[in-house]
Amino acid sequence: MDKNNPLYSLLSNNHSKVQATPYLSTVSGVASTNSKMIRYFDLEIDAIDIITTKSIQVSNNPGNREPIICETSLGNFGNSVGLRNPGMDVVFPQLKKLRDEGLTKFLNISLSANCIEDFITLVNKFDCIADSLELNFSCPHASAGFGASIGCDINIAAQYVKEIKEACPDMKSLLWIKLTPNVQNIGSIARACVENGADGIVAINTVGPEVHVDSASKTPILQNSIGGAGGMSGEWVYKRALQAIGQIREAIPSHVPLLAMGGVSDGDRVKEMIHAGADAVGIGSALAMVNQAQWPDYFQSMKDEYYDKKVTKTSKSFLTDKNKMEYHKMKIENIEFYGEDTMILTLDKDMKCEAGEFAFLWLPGIGEKPFTLSCDEPVTFIIKRRGIFTSALWNLNVGDDIYVRGMYGATIKNRVSRSALCIAGGTGIAVLPALARKLKSENTRMKFLVGTSESNQKEPLLQYQLSQYGEYKSVADDGVPARVLGELDNVEVHGDINAYLIGPEIFMAIAAKKLIEKGFNKKNIYLSMEKMTRCGVGLCGECVCGDTLTCQSGSFVKYEYIEENESELLER
Repeated sequence: MDKNNPLYSLLSNNHSKVQATPYLSTVSGVASTNSKMIRYFDLEIDAIDIITTKSIQVSNNPGNREPIICETSLGNFGNSVGLRNPGMDVVFPQLKKLRDEGLTKFLNISLSANCIEDFITLVNKFDCIADSLELNFSCPHASAGFGASIGCDINIAAQYVKEIKEACPDMKSLLWIKLTPNVQNIGSIARACVENGADGIVAINTVGPEVHVDSASKTPILQNSIGGAGGMSGEWVYKRALQAIGQIREAIPSHVPLLAMGGVSDGDRVKEMIHAGADAVGIGSALAMVNQAQWPDYFQSMKDEYYDKKVTKTSKSFLTDKNKMEYHKMKIENIEFYGEDTMILTLDKDMKCEAGEFAFLWLPGIGEKPFTLSCDEPVTFIIKRRGIFTSALWNLNVGDDIYVRGMYGATIKNRVSRSALCIAGGTGIAVLPALARKLKSENTRMKFLVGTSESNQKEPLLQYQLSQYGEYKSVADDGVPARVLGELDNVEVHGDINAYLIGPEIFMAIAAKKLIEKGFNKKNIYLSMEKMTRCGVGLCGECVCGDTLTCQSGSFVKYEYIEENESELLER
């Protein structure tokens, strides 16, 4: 650990605490789940002091299928991510690179295992780059017949800490233990961990599991092998968390760092956690209730409120008053198949959709995926058959129920131009109608170039709708992927024009390169980065582009931003 780090004196177990300080932290599995988001919290959010990674395991773990997160009522979340992570050999070089480049914040690396040997392997791997290692004791102990979490048994927890410390006597980082609240006496378990060598305690992990039932379908939401049961986080665990922190502080010495979390969403709760005995406070599920663009001010307001500073906007006022993960039941009104593997799915309701926004489709018991609407009156999706979920859509019939949540993302923020070249490949064409409506409102002349893998259709997909806005040309691949991009060789680039590129990343990268080579101004190129998100509300962190979550800011991103922040996507 860098002794110049401002947290060193507080969070090392050699300090003498004079007064509580509201150090703020991210929590494991929320937002700071990959190197891009870790860098974002490090550089962009001054009020964050501790950055916690997702829980890392020895081997790759694909986790559970979506839905992995739900919000059954405002601020009350369920989760069943299933410890999704790519494994230590993938994550280590990413975190080491961040450290080598000069990470400024305190780095708390979360580790997960169900046996002592794997924890020792992980500790030895990450000790050299961590300020602290947070051992997630919520996994079941691997010994036969032991179904409860490691942290549920005082003897098992103590044994783990003792043997890990003995096996790693030269640890440079602090060893913190993250405890489950699903016990009768969390204080005694925390004390046993400290007595056997733990440098600090983190609490609480999620409460439960409980089955989270959707009000529209009356069925479990989360998708896993235990009937949809999942942990509880957010508003409904705060009182339990506050109680646990008090119990832990009474049980462990005052100099031992205690990182508290569980339902903390505003400055008042930060104060209450500190007064209960916490040294630092983690903010997790509450981030789903605040747009990413407001995160820096949101965190700062909590810190300012602790010191009773005057704030222009209270931390509570940042929180949305709407359940952004609510499902809406719709009926299938029409199903049309376009070629062998493309479906046009029309539902019986309307949802306003802007260019850059999307929604989730959910089939209870099967899964959910995000899709762009090709029409919002009525709701219509263009879907390519690819995996388990989309294949299940092929088995539906007119009149069947399906569930939709959204919208997510945000409308494109583009410069107004006299004309526009809109290039789409595959089902990316679904984005074009909403984009065309916006461009029409800006009095922009449009030309559409659309690539399709289907060549045996009487009328190209969406030709009728889009030709009402401007010149439309469809080019079938005919065995040559992205054959439509050959049309760019004949495009004349002149005047006040924007380009909008939609489709697979490699498709957009090639299109952008061709345009720039023809003299197109890169400042006027926009790419639709439809990153896969697993939650839509900013918690999973998987839709990050550069340091921006597209589920918050919208899928359209300027070429220059990608060139500066994710240039590898353009190196085709």
